[in-house]
Amino acid sequence: MILSTMNDLPGYEVTEVIGEVFGITVRSRNIGSSLGAAFKSLAGGELRGMTKLLSASRTEAQDRLIETAQAKGADAILAITNTRGREKTVREAFGEEAIECKFCFMIRPAQAQ
Repeated sequence: MILSTMNDLPGYEVTEVIGEVFGITVRSRNIGSSLGAAFKSLAGGELRGMTKLLSASRTEAQDRLIETAQAKGADAILAITNTRGREKTVREAFGEEAIECKFCFMIRPAQAQ
């Protein structure tokens, strides 16, 4: 599977646009980790637990993106756009959720002649 943030693929031509595809995940840390991160943020520095959470979210969203595109017969994914955020929820008053979403288009490319 070819992945690109560009709208075209050098050396290839798009023979078919299959449609839009996305991969999304929402992950949450446990309350102990969230409280620890809150205290750490008072002192400053990297919140390694949050960094790890966001990295895992990105990987999971990309894996879902690829799985969906392959199931629909795509050979490449172009114009990948990442959207991410942190949301406070009522259910998790002291925690934060990491949201990762990727939007793009599935295509079938052919080697340019």
